[in-house]
Amino acid sequence: MVDMNKILDIAIAKDASDVHLIPGNKPMLRIARRLAPIEVMKELTENDMTEIYDYLVKGNVEADEQYKKYRRLDTSYEHAGLRFRVNISYSENIPIATLRIIKNTLPKYEDLGLPDIVRRMTYQPQGLILVTGKTNSGKTTTLNALINDINENQNRKILTLENPIEFKHHSKNSLIVQKEVGKGKDSLTFSDGVKNSLREDCDILVIGEIRDKETMEAGIEMAESGHLVIGTLHTKSCAETIDRMINFYEVRDQASIKYLLSSLLKMVVSQRLLPAPDDKMVLVPEVMVVDNIVAGVIRKDKINVSEIEDAIQSGASNGSIGLINSLAELFVEDKITLEQAKAQIEEKNIETLNRTIMQLKLQKKKF
Repeated sequence: MVDMNKILDIAIAKDASDVHLIPGNKPMLRIARRLAPIEVMKELTENDMTEIYDYLVKGNVEADEQYKKYRRLDTSYEHAGLRFRVNISYSENIPIATLRIIKNTLPKYEDLGLPDIVRRMTYQPQGLILVTGKTNSGKTTTLNALINDINENQNRKILTLENPIEFKHHSKNSLIVQKEVGKGKDSLTFSDGVKNSLREDCDILVIGEIRDKETMEAGIEMAESGHLVIGTLHTKSCAETIDRMINFYEVRDQASIKYLLSSLLKMVVSQRLLPAPDDKMVLVPEVMVVDNIVAGVIRKDKINVSEIEDAIQSGASNGSIGLINSLAELFVEDKITLEQAKAQIEEKNIETLNRTIMQLKLQKKKF
């Protein structure tokens, strides 16, 4: 019989971010982006996976029905005072599971590696702020650090829509309401939750994930009506984020949505996580503050990635930070290697990276 408590205890002790449970393999931990087996455990069998499924679902009939109907299940689990975000799916008709460890203590905003302009932008009375990045890029941590900062320093009502709720916030200077999205939860869908938030007198709406056009439209309507909306998207850059948002819509509707975005969108933060020499993770931010230049690019008939990147570069005085600048600065500070920096950009931009590094080194010598 597989000892799940032992697996989770080892994962916590080794400061793992994820636990992977797949038949034919020993339980695997992801530690600083690298996968490592729990050597003291045996390889998992099909029967082990059935037991693990029962352990995680805990006899919840509704969750069991959802898993069998949709062949996947997103849920949460608690162990040793920590919460785990759980995904169960099938492989060759056998349950497999991935658990993300949710730490109880949030890092301070100052320790994330993001510029202060991101935090200051939350003081906007209305508009749209997006935190983007690929899976495992730290979007949820950034989002919750921002919520915590608002909670401590501003007096506003914050409503969050999450699937599942990861960090549990408690009202401090602000009033916080957290809602879980999903069948049998507080709100059936993200778009339903956004629409209802118009009646809940919130100042700030946090959308855990903007997955579709319906949620996007509801979020834009919320921002239009005088609220600040903070959401996440699975995109790898600021330019791709703009492109994705516009492509939610039919061609005939894109001109009007470009106009709305150019006036409502305040900031896009695109982030990546890279392993640092000390075996920790370092955040690489790309920040696009939507000023008049960026707004003008968004309104154009055709969105050009290079134009957006140039606009970010030219907006440095307003707080924008290009990806190349972030990579160059982290390299000069010995937080990442040159090979890591080059791997994050296209070949054509390597010369720009090298030039930026030289400029930063010269500036450093002057001081």
